[in-house]
Amino acid sequence: MGIVYVTGGARSGKSSFAEALAEKGKERVYLATAKIYDEEMRERVRKHREQRGKGWTTVEAHSCLDETLGKSAVGKDLILVDCLTNMVANLMLEDRDLDWDKVSTEKVAEIEMEVMTELEKLIRFSKIFSGKVIVVSNELGMGIVPSYPLGRHFRDIAGRANQRVAQESDEAYLLVSGISVKLK
Repeated sequence: MGIVYVTGGARSGKSSFAEALAEKGKERVYLATAKIYDEEMRERVRKHREQRGKGWTTVEAHSCLDETLGKSAVGKDLILVDCLTNMVANLMLEDRDLDWDKVSTEKVAEIEMEVMTELEKLIRFSKIFSGKVIVVSNELGMGIVPSYPLGRHFRDIAGRANQRVAQESDEAYLLVSGISVKLK
């Protein structure tokens, strides 16, 4: 069935649009990549769960997505991954005591390789999965250049991850102010 890529800015309507696309699935998996670090994030997660309603198997993971989905998606026909940028952020920051203001370009390249390796596993899984995989991600390249190194590295790595998923997708949509534009 293939990959459907959904992107847009913060509060553009990406998740709602992706969930509407997912309504066609009978047996659905919602793969949440966010980590709950504080009360504000806990509330966001609660609202997302409430918004999508019942009828989902919810799985939380930001790494080893292929293994997680291999176990959770048996007998399912649709997977919604929300979202790729949370996955990238969590992988970049996971168990790292780095001074991002002084991090070497070699270390950034190593971290990006880890992120892209994880992404390639997700893409390979999506290609062999018998159902549809919807991947939601934030479009980060339309704003200003972040003034601090971590922000720039995140934007760059997430941007390249977005390009990779878009390249492999069968369909791609951009959401702007709640309006979808089909890219392919």
